[in-house]
Amino acid sequence: MRKLSERVGTFTDSVIRRMTRISDAHGAINLSQGFPDFDPPAEMLERLSQVAHEGPHQYSITFGAKNLRDAIASKYNKATGLDTNPDTQIIVTCGSTEAMICAMMTVCNPGDKVIVFSPFYENYGADAILSGADPIYVPLVPPEYDFDPVCLEQGFQEGAKALVLCNPSNPCGKVFTKEELTVIADLAKKYDAYVITDEVYEHMVYAPSVHTIIASLPGMAERTITCNSLSKTFSATGWRLGYMIGPKDVIEAAKKVHDFLTVGAPAPLQEAAVAGLNLGEKYYEDLNRLYTQKRDYFLQGLDEIGLKHNIPQGTYFVLVDISEFLALPQFKGWTDLEFCEWMIKEIGVAAVPGSSFFKEPVYHLIRLHFARQKETIDKALRRLQKLKKILD
Repeated sequence: MRKLSERVGTFTDSVIRRMTRISDAHGAINLSQGFPDFDPPAEMLERLSQVAHEGPHQYSITFGAKNLRDAIASKYNKATGLDTNPDTQIIVTCGSTEAMICAMMTVCNPGDKVIVFSPFYENYGADAILSGADPIYVPLVPPEYDFDPVCLEQGFQEGAKALVLCNPSNPCGKVFTKEELTVIADLAKKYDAYVITDEVYEHMVYAPSVHTIIASLPGMAERTITCNSLSKTFSATGWRLGYMIGPKDVIEAAKKVHDFLTVGAPAPLQEAAVAGLNLGEKYYEDLNRLYTQKRDYFLQGLDEIGLKHNIPQGTYFVLVDISEFLALPQFKGWTDLEFCEWMIKEIGVAAVPGSSFFKEPVYHLIRLHFARQKETIDKALRRLQKLKKILD
C-alpha cells in the first residue's frame, strides 16, 4: 500500500484522552481530562427538554443560529467594550477545538510560522501541523510562567504570522496580566501578525488575577481571532458548542473553512445554549466563587499529602511536581507517562504527564484537575494519600 500522509506521523494521538481511556479501563478517578462531573445549569436542561419535542432538528444556518450569535455578541461586547456584529463577526463551531483549527487554517498558508507558548494545550501543535504551519515555541518560565519579551520578539523576527495565546493558560493556570498582553499586542502590531486566542477558562480566574481579552486592547480587534466555548463555562463539554469572533474579513474567510469542516454545530443544542447565555452576570460570579473554593480545597488537600505543586491563577488545572518520586529506587528511569500509568493502576487516580504539554524536556510534572464534586475530590485525595506513604 502507498504511504499515508507524512503529517500524521509528526504528532501523536491526544495523551489527555488516552489517559481517560486507561482510567476508565481500571476504574480510576479521572483527574486527567478536564471535564466536570456535574450537570449544566437547570435552565439549559429545561430548554433542551423543550427543544427535544419542538425542534429544531435540522441544520441551522451554517455559521450558527441567529439567536445564539446574538447572545454571544451581547456577552462579548459587554466584556470588551467592542461593537461586534453577530451576523458578520461570529461563527458558532463544534467546540473551541474546531474554532482553533478553523482559525489556524484561515490564517496560515503551508510554511507560515506560528508562535506557541510552551507549555501549551496539546491541540495547538497539532493544529499548526495540520494547517501546514511551522510552530515556533516560546517558553513560559516557571514558577510564575512568565515569558521573556526578547525571546518572544525573536519569534516574530523569524517571520511568525500568528501567535496562539491561551488565557487563562492550560496546563499551567497562568493568567496573563494586562501589561503582558500589551507587550504581545505591541509586537503583533509591530510585525503585522494575528493573535489567535483561546479564552475557554475566562470565568475561572482567581483573585487578585484579572482576565483581559486581548482583542479589547487598542488596535487589536482587527488582528485578533477569539476562540471560546460553552463547554467549561456551562459544564457541557459533550455538547461541543464553541465559537470564534474576529474581524469581518477574517470571519468571512473562516466561514468557508468551517462549512467544509463540520457544516455546523448541533441545532437543538444551540437553542438550549441560549438559555445559559441569558443567565446574566450572577451566574458567572457564582461559577467563579465555586471554582475558587474548589481550587483552595484541592490545593489544601495536596499540601496535607505533601505534594509539591504550582498555584494556578486560573483554569481548573494544577501541575504537581513528582521529582521526589522519580528519585526513588522503585521509579528510577521512569518517564512521567509511566508514572501516570502506574498511578492509574496502583493509586486509582488519573493524571496527565506534563511532557505532553512542553516543547522543552520536562518530565517531572503531572497535571491534575479539580472540576469535580466535593465527594469526588475527597475520594481522590484519600487515594492520593498512598503517595504520602511512599515518600515517608
